[in-house]
Amino acid sequence: MKILTAAQTREADAYTIKAEGISSADLMERAAKAFTTWFENKFQPTKEVLVFCGPGNNGGDGLVVARLLHQRNYPVRVFTVGASEKASSDFKTNLKLLPDELKHFHIEEANQVPDLNEDLNVIDALFGTGLNRPVTGIFADVIEKLNSSAACITSIDIPSGLFSDSQTPYEGAIIKADYTISFELPKLAFLLPQHEEYIGEWHVIPIGLSEQFISETETNLYYTTYRDIHYKLKPRKKFSHKGTFGHTLLLCGGFGKMGAAVLAARACLRSGVGLLTLQVPSAGYTVLQTAVPEAMTLADKSRKHLSELPQDINKYNAIGVGPGLGTERITKTAIGQLLATSSHPLIIDADAINLIGSSDKLKAQLPKNRVIFTPHPKEFERLVGKSNNDYDRLRDMLEFCAEYGCYVVLKGSNTAIGTPEGKLYFNSTGNAGMATGGTGDVLTGIITALVAQHYTLEDACLLGVYVHGLAGDLASSKVGDIAMTASDVIDHLPQAFLHLQQSS
Repeated sequence: MKILTAAQTREADAYTIKAEGISSADLMERAAKAFTTWFENKFQPTKEVLVFCGPGNNGGDGLVVARLLHQRNYPVRVFTVGASEKASSDFKTNLKLLPDELKHFHIEEANQVPDLNEDLNVIDALFGTGLNRPVTGIFADVIEKLNSSAACITSIDIPSGLFSDSQTPYEGAIIKADYTISFELPKLAFLLPQHEEYIGEWHVIPIGLSEQFISETETNLYYTTYRDIHYKLKPRKKFSHKGTFGHTLLLCGGFGKMGAAVLAARACLRSGVGLLTLQVPSAGYTVLQTAVPEAMTLADKSRKHLSELPQDINKYNAIGVGPGLGTERITKTAIGQLLATSSHPLIIDADAINLIGSSDKLKAQLPKNRVIFTPHPKEFERLVGKSNNDYDRLRDMLEFCAEYGCYVVLKGSNTAIGTPEGKLYFNSTGNAGMATGGTGDVLTGIITALVAQHYTLEDACLLGVYVHGLAGDLASSKVGDIAMTASDVIDHLPQAFLHLQQSS
């Protein structure tokens, strides 16, 4: 699914209006009907609905929604804010269409905002995606009053005051919505951690914007859903054998952290790899032989730390390195040897990221188009540097991907995947229960297994992150978010792959 900028969305509106021979008011009616249907399914007409409308087309949407909810016997009051003489033509048209019996109030001063309590549903239609300056004045006063109330707030298209695809000025007021209902496609702003308190729970509803325009419009931003991912899973042929699905090497584990190696190995095996070899410090040899009997285990000459590489490093189809590794100098030397000698793809995680991030020399050794980094936010800072905000971090990630010809999987809610070509993908699966130690090691094992099976690096990232999150969602449905562990995610990988396989 594509993510369009605010400007591209306006172009999609205009294209749809022209292609279908309809008016902008007709499209507004269509959008408002879609929103109203969602609202009806979510809220019963037992609470009064207060609709706050600005003078633009987002306010026009709000006016239509108010009229439609009134027709459906919801108790509704409408509050318009701002100079009516500056209102858009569609706003003025729909203001006139409000029935006489629907209560309408105009707000020019902050003391005209009604008292709000938890027994009210508020619909925010003050500003939409066309906003290009911080919200101040009477609009800011209204927003602050709404935010300080206990009422449930639902924003139409985007919370008022929030920019959809660039950094919002810090001095502007922004609605803190409980729900945000976007038209046709998600907004980039929805996917960034810094906006969590404003967006709330968001949903996308179709309004029939031109499929041709969307398909032909270029963007580097994507939101990966089931429809984008399920066809990427490769079917297995009848006469396949273990060599068909690749031989993976995992370099992982350290004294006191052998669990990371176990988790990565189990996830790798559950993700379809044909053969798996691990090299771990000798203290972990018995642990791995016992916990993961399907894998072959090599014991490092060092008891506590990785200090060497296996012989014939290039017989492996993919190499995962980092989980539980530690940052000893001897390990750093081994990482340098790996970068210098391996001719196959590398999936780099955890302490291996920290070691490379601390060394310009190691960064200079990174092979082009053969590396996937899987950092969490702090590891990302050590690798790429600290960013001022989430928009800058995405820019910095793409610049890093381009400079080093690598892929970066920035873990978190809506995990972001950057490519050397400048594409950004945001994942749609996963939940807060996965915010627990070891789930990153699981992801490393999954992606390494997929690369060994000859998926492209991009497809391995997309499929691996999606399946990882889907397994987490399946686990959450059984054990809940609070009690979930990384092992629960591994245990649900078969169901996750089966879900994609049955639907492909």
